[in-house]
Amino acid sequence: MDFANLGSQLNALAILPESVVTITLLVVLVSDITLGRTSVKWTPYLAIAGLLAAVVLLVLQWDQPNTIAFLGSFNADNFSIVFRGIIALSSAITILMSVRYIDQAGSDLGEFISILLAATVGGMFLSGAEELVMIFVSLETLSIASYLMTGYMKRDPRSNEAALKYLLIGASSSAIFLYGLSLLYGLSGGQTHLAGIAAALGNGTENSLGLLIALVFVIAGVSFKIAAVPFHQWTPDVYEGSPTPVVAFLSVGSKAAGFALAIRLLTDAFPAVVEEWRFIFTALAILSMVLGNVVAIAQTSMKRMLAYSSIGQAGFIMIGMVVGTEAGYSSMVFYLLIYLFMNLGAFACVILFALRTGTDQISEYAGLYQKDPLLTLALSICLLSLGGIPPLAGFFGKLYIFWAGWQAGAYGLVLLGLVTSVVSIYYYIRVVKMMVVKESNEMSEVIKNYPVINWQPFGMRPLQVGIIFAIITTSLSGILSNPLITIVNHSVADVPKLQSGSVVAREMEKNGRSQPVAAVIAAKSIAPKL
Repeated sequence: MDFANLGSQLNALAILPESVVTITLLVVLVSDITLGRTSVKWTPYLAIAGLLAAVVLLVLQWDQPNTIAFLGSFNADNFSIVFRGIIALSSAITILMSVRYIDQAGSDLGEFISILLAATVGGMFLSGAEELVMIFVSLETLSIASYLMTGYMKRDPRSNEAALKYLLIGASSSAIFLYGLSLLYGLSGGQTHLAGIAAALGNGTENSLGLLIALVFVIAGVSFKIAAVPFHQWTPDVYEGSPTPVVAFLSVGSKAAGFALAIRLLTDAFPAVVEEWRFIFTALAILSMVLGNVVAIAQTSMKRMLAYSSIGQAGFIMIGMVVGTEAGYSSMVFYLLIYLFMNLGAFACVILFALRTGTDQISEYAGLYQKDPLLTLALSICLLSLGGIPPLAGFFGKLYIFWAGWQAGAYGLVLLGLVTSVVSIYYYIRVVKMMVVKESNEMSEVIKNYPVINWQPFGMRPLQVGIIFAIITTSLSGILSNPLITIVNHSVADVPKLQSGSVVAREMEKNGRSQPVAAVIAAKSIAPKL
C-alpha cells in the first residue's frame, strides 16, 4: 500500500477538532507544570478558546464528502458533528463554571482543566467511533477522566466517597460492556467494525441466543452511561458528593456521548434484533420517567433533585430511540442540544448560590428574589425550561419528542411522558415559588445574611458570564427553534440507517408486520408545524 493511498484511508483531517482539543490539553498541562499557579490567570481562557476553535472546525466540516477515517474506525458525518459539538460546548461552559469554584476550594485548576479536556476528547471520539476497539478506548478515556474529576476535591470526604462509588460501579459496568463486545466479536467471526459485524450476523437466526446475550450486556453498559433506571444507582450519590461543575459535565457531556454510542452501536451492529432492543429501551424509558420524576419530589438538596431530574430527562429522550423513525432520532438530538444550555445554566446558578451561602438545600433558597433578582430569574428560566413551560426551549424539545412518538404509534409512552412532565413541573415550580413568593419574614437564615450583589455589565466573573449565556440561549433557542431543527434533521438524514423507513420499519416490513402510523413521515416536515 503506497503512502498516498494510506493517507487517503486514514483521512486524519477528520479528527482535526479532536486534535485541537488534545493540543490545548497538552499546552494547559505543560503550563501548569512549568509555571505553577501563575498560569491560572490565562489557562482557563486558553482551554475555552481551544474548545471554541474545535466547534468552529466542526462547523467547517459540515457536509464534507469524505467522512470515513482511520480505515473505517471513525465516522465524521454530520450526525457525529452535532454530538461532538454538544460535548465541546458543554466542556467550555463547565470551565467557565469551574474557575471560581475550584479556586475557592483551594485545588489546582490546571490539573482539573486537563482532566476535563481528556474526558472531552474521549467523548468526542466516542460520538463517531464505528469500531469496537475505538469504542471501548474512547469510552474508558471518558470514564476514567470522569472518575478523577468526581474525586478531585481530595479534602472533601463526600467527594472521595462519590468517586469510590462511581469507580466501583463504573468498573463493573465497563466489564459487562466489554463482555458484550467480546461476544459480538466472536459471533461475527472476528469482525470489529460495526458494519462488518452486522453483515456477518446476517438475520440473527443462527446465533440468536448468543446475540441476545450480547445485546443485554451492551445495553447494560450503555444504560449506566446515560443513567437509565435500573442502572442509575450511582447517580444521586455521585451528583451530591462530586464538585458541582463535574456534575454539570456528567449530566450533559457524558450523557450526550452515551446516547451517541447507543444510537450508532445498536442501529449498526444489532439490526437483526431491532424489536428486542426497542422493547428493552421501552422498559428503560418507562422506569426512568416514572422513578426519576417521582423520587425528585422528595429531595431536599438541589443537586440530588437535579440528579433525579436528569434520570427523568433521559427517559424522555429514549422515547425518540424507541420509535426508531427519522423524526424520533432528530427529536433526540434536538432535545440534547437544548438540554445542554438549560441544564448547565441551572447548575451554574446552583454553583453561584453555593459559593455565596455554602449550602445547596432547597429550603435555603426562600426569599432569594429580594436579595438577588437576576440569579432568581436565571434559575427560574432554566428550571421552567427543564419542566417544559412555553415558550422556553424545553417546551419545544418535549413537543418534538412527543410528536414523533405519537405519529409513530407509541401512544402509551407519550401519555406517560406527558403525565411525568406534569410531575416534573411540580418540583421545578416548587423551587421557583420558594425563591419568589416568600415574604421578608419568611426568608431563610442564609438569605438574611446574603452578601450584597452587584451584577456589572463589564468585568463579570466567568461564572456570571456562563449564567447570562445560558439563560439567553435557553430563552432564544425556544423561540428560534427552526434553525436548530433544520440542523438536527440534516444530521440524521446524513445517516441512511436513521432515516424514515429506518431499521425498525425495515425489520417490521421484513417480518410481514404493518409499519407504525407515520413511520415514513420525514422529520423535515416538523419544522413548519412548530
